[in-house]
Amino acid sequence: MPTWIACKRDGGELDDGALRTIVDGASRGVIPDYQISALLMAIVWRGLSPRELATWLDAMVASGDRLRLDRIPGIKVDKHSTGGVGDKISLCLAPLVAACDVPVPMMSGRSLGHTGGTLDKLESIPGFRTALEPREFERVLAKAGLVLAGQSARLAPADRLLYALRDATATVESIPLIASSILAKKIAEGADALVMDVKVGCGAFLPERGRARALARTIVDLGGRAGLRVIALLTAMDQPIGRAVGNACELREAIEVLRGDGPADTRALTVRLGAEMLVLGGRVPDRRNGATLIEAAIASGAGLERLRKCVALQGGDLRVIDDPSRLPQAPRVKIIRARTSGWLARLDAGLLGRGTTILGAGRLRKEDLVNPGVGIELDRKVGDRVERGDPLATVRFADDARWSAARPLLEPAFVVGPKRVPVHPTSLVLETIS
Repeated sequence: MPTWIACKRDGGELDDGALRTIVDGASRGVIPDYQISALLMAIVWRGLSPRELATWLDAMVASGDRLRLDRIPGIKVDKHSTGGVGDKISLCLAPLVAACDVPVPMMSGRSLGHTGGTLDKLESIPGFRTALEPREFERVLAKAGLVLAGQSARLAPADRLLYALRDATATVESIPLIASSILAKKIAEGADALVMDVKVGCGAFLPERGRARALARTIVDLGGRAGLRVIALLTAMDQPIGRAVGNACELREAIEVLRGDGPADTRALTVRLGAEMLVLGGRVPDRRNGATLIEAAIASGAGLERLRKCVALQGGDLRVIDDPSRLPQAPRVKIIRARTSGWLARLDAGLLGRGTTILGAGRLRKEDLVNPGVGIELDRKVGDRVERGDPLATVRFADDARWSAARPLLEPAFVVGPKRVPVHPTSLVLETIS
């Protein structure tokens, strides 16, 4: 192992046998963590060649089980986001795509840093189970047309171990390691195709557009070599998506979209990503036709019905789908108000995400418990006119100490200026990479 670490440290390439031995040894615990950590840091600095990365990905998938979903007809299409603030799109997107007869096996994650996690939002529903064994994962997908679950213990176990080390050793933000981590889970879950939503801006995991583009291109190319058809979209994450930032409140907003309401930007991005998924699933020839089908699934209530079926199969309380007011709400409320009159010129998603995490919507440490009822409801967004004293956001929290800690981040996130900043929901999609 020291020889391989030195090779990568000095800019060399590792052969396929070495890479497979390393991933296998990491997953079985026979290579010490300190040696794996040293190699990960060398990869951060030196990268992996296309051949190395393809072998690394294959070894990660081979470290555990791989679901075979051949018994479920159709092209199975998943969607993954690099993480954003207020990004509840998966919650309304998956049911809508399923309602258009494209199966959606969606293996999601939890909150990461200041970005929210789909599993945490789903677990706002009392009784909803995100930990499914492979047979149950397949059963729910077959009956509902979608499944919303977490990574099981036997799917890509090397990824889980390597990610824990990356998180502890400041080696998370490596494009080859990010790409292989995402794709290992998607391939292992049995997906045939993937729509990748790569966020760009102050609230994104990779804020710089160049880095985000490089990640998108790597995922598209690497997925293609592994037999997974991928299309990637770069989408704006300078202000939160929609008006809700939290767990239960974001689920409420997703239900609103499925009912035909909800903020224009949440709906627009849902329709666009859904259209891309329908194209990859062979359901429609182009995005325009795809968007028409997604809009029809909203109007008819078919998407909402698919969510209801999925929640029932995964043990959740269906009453919250029909009456979202049953979802948790923190008891205390503060209003952030405009200090001057003008136009809301900036709404810093990064500050809002970090502030909401401090309130308890995310985790400062892995062992932290998430409070599903805390969060922020935005009363204004960029481009809106405000008068001095107008409410900018309603903050729900559970204890004063957390509000005191979050307030210095939340209040400066709202910047009022003298001129209106024009905003259109369709401007959320910055680039498409295929």
